[in-house]
Formats: sequence, C-alpha cells, structure tokens
Amino acid sequence: MADPPRPAPATAAPSDLAEVSARFGAALRAVGLPVGPGRCERFAGAVTVARPGTPRALYLCALATLVSSRDQALILRAVFEQVFGGLGDGGDAGGQPGPAGLGGLPEASPEHLLATAAKAAQEHVISSKESRTADSDGEARPDDGTEPEAENRYLGTSAERLASKDFAELSDAELVSVATLMRRLTLAVPERRSRRQRRRSGGRRTDMRATLRQARRTGGHAFRLIGRTPARRPRRLVVLCDISGSMEPYARAMIQLLYCAAGGAGAEVFTFATRLTRLTPVLGRTLPGIALQRAGQAAPDWLGGTKIGAALKDFNDHYGRRGMARGAVVVIISDGWETGEPELVRREMERLSLVAFRIVWVNPRTKSAAYQPLAGGMAAAWPHCDDVISGHTVQALDQLTAALADPVRRRAEVRAIR
Repeated sequence: MADPPRPAPATAAPSDLAEVSARFGAALRAVGLPVGPGRCERFAGAVTVARPGTPRALYLCALATLVSSRDQALILRAVFEQVFGGLGDGGDAGGQPGPAGLGGLPEASPEHLLATAAKAAQEHVISSKESRTADSDGEARPDDGTEPEAENRYLGTSAERLASKDFAELSDAELVSVATLMRRLTLAVPERRSRRQRRRSGGRRTDMRATLRQARRTGGHAFRLIGRTPARRPRRLVVLCDISGSMEPYARAMIQLLYCAAGGAGAEVFTFATRLTRLTPVLGRTLPGIALQRAGQAAPDWLGGTKIGAALKDFNDHYGRRGMARGAVVVIISDGWETGEPELVRREMERLSLVAFRIVWVNPRTKSAAYQPLAGGMAAAWPHCDDVISGHTVQALDQLTAALADPVRRRAEVRAIR
C-alpha cells in the first residue's frame, strides 16, 4: 500500500510577503539606498526559504539581500527599526521593552510575522504621508497632491543632490555613491599627429608594399593605388594631485576621480604634498575600495605640508624630461598654498609649459566669484595655465572634461629657459 502523500510545508502568504517587500523597498529607496525590484525579489526569496519566526531573523534576511556595504547596513537597520520597530533583542539598555511594531513579538509562525510586518509597513506609509502634509506648527494641512522634499536624516541622498554637493561636505557613504557618478564622466583629450602611418584612400603618399600585395591578385597590374597618411592618437593625460592638509576635504573625492581617470583614460597619476609619488600602478587593475586604500599606503606624506615647487621639479627632472609630459595634457589639482619659495613654482611651471600641450589647474577655492590668486604658489603658476577651474562638485567636473577636450592652447607663449 502506497504511503499517503505528505502535506506540503506551510509557506508565507504571498500577499503579505509582497506587501512587506514592496513597501520596505520603497522606504529604503526614499533614503537613498539602491534597492530596486531585483533586490526586493531576492529578499522575498530569502524569506520564503528561511521562514523567519522572529523580527531579528527577518532583519537578517534583509541584511543579506538588500545591502552591499557596512554603511548601507547602518541605514538598513535604522529604516528597519523605524518601519517595523525594534529587533526583539531585549529592548533598550534600560530594560524597557522595545518600540511598538515587531519589537516585542515572541517567536511565532512566519505567516503571523509577515502579516504583522505588512500591517506595520502600511501604518508606516500612512504616518509618513501625514507627516509630510503637516505644517511646521503641527497643524495638518490638506494634501494638494504634491510631496515636498523631506529632510533626510540618513546618509543616503539622491544622485541629483550628490552631483551639486561640495566634496568637502560628503560623508564616507556619499563618497561611494560619488564614485559611481564619476565613472560616467568621459575624460577625453585632444588627438595628436603620430609618426606612424595608416592606410587611407587618397593619402598623400603611396603605400607601395600594400599596393604591390594587392596587385598580385590582378597579375601584377596595380589598378588602384593605396595611400598612407599619418595616424592620430590621443594625447597623454598626466594628473598631479595635492594631498596636503589644506586639500584634505577634497583629496578623498579627487583620489576617486584619479582612479576613474587611470582606469578609463589611461592617465599617469601622481600625488604630492612634501614629495612626489607615482600612483598609476596602484590605481590600475583593482577595485575602487582596494585602490584607494593602497593609494593611502603608497603616499606617506598624506595630509602633510605643501611643496608644490619641489614636487614639480621632481616631476620635470625624472618624468617630464624623459618625455612623459611632452605634448601631454597636464592636470594639477591643488589650492595653490605653497610653503616653499613661489619663485621655484614659477620656474618649474615655466619648464613644464615648454613641453606640455595644455596645463589645466583645478583649484576648489575658485568656486567663489570673489576669488583672487593671492597665494604665492597660485599667483606664480597662474600665467602658465591654460584653464583654471574649481572642480568642487560632480557638476563642476563638467568644466574639467571640457577643458581637457579643448584642442587649443590658450596660455601666453613663454620664453625659453637659459
């Protein structure tokens, strides 16, 4: 006699699970976390498999599927406690029970837990709408269909807000999002004429080898001449970034920009404070977080003093003379505060301008319309720059991309150094 069929294990109510996933994902997106439909689906799948019986088990399912970094995990916990209440880990430090919601629930069936969670998510959405439609005096005003932007008390922000936010005001979590925005930038440089030749119909010179090779197909008769013309290739991009103490608010974001430049544009990257450090091997072929960590270890003078003239002299003597800066687009990121002699900055900038195609200086202090180049280093370098831009936000970096792509030299010609 065949065994009777075993009953299928009880599963969570689909309506409750969909309610929890959708509303909780919307709450996380409202504070800036990238929780899309894919992550919500993974969260629902984890709940179906794990069948959590406690609020903390439900939180662990969300932690494993909805976030990808420690900073995002902190935001997740804050939103979870706001939507569902405490995690049921014994209440607060004073021995009082946790907040209302799921905090004080004992271990129960997954169906009961998800039904309670769905109800808490609905109440959270209703309370959020009521708080947005209340005025500053606490009196409710009619909802006119428009939802004003609420003040965000969490770390996450929208991409539009990050793009216009000064780098000096970014938190560690926002820097991660800024790196994503920076990868969308295209650091294109002008092209230069190469010594190599390429085939081209109607070229000024005839490529005899290619012409005769083709004539073999027609019995040795060259019915068409194949021409040659000089090839064109992008100019080299060289970046020197100031990582001294005065540039500390902007150094972290700029190092991320240099990571994107080294990976996408094939740039040569250097940092300087009291000495010059080449970071190109460190920033290439690795993940952003590891690259930034290795960059900090490779530059021992991080947040030190500023010796712009000595760093430029080191670059000109050991790299520029060898041809790295010849015909290149050089970007210098610094506020121009020099602890050494400004005359050394002037002389080394003059040497650099004789070999570089363009020199673009990125100074975050120039964001103010009243800025004047009064600092000794900036005043000495200013006449030898083609462009001076601020680059203090992601939006301002559009000026940098335009300055790099400009094919015209705009600085005055300098005399040859004797």
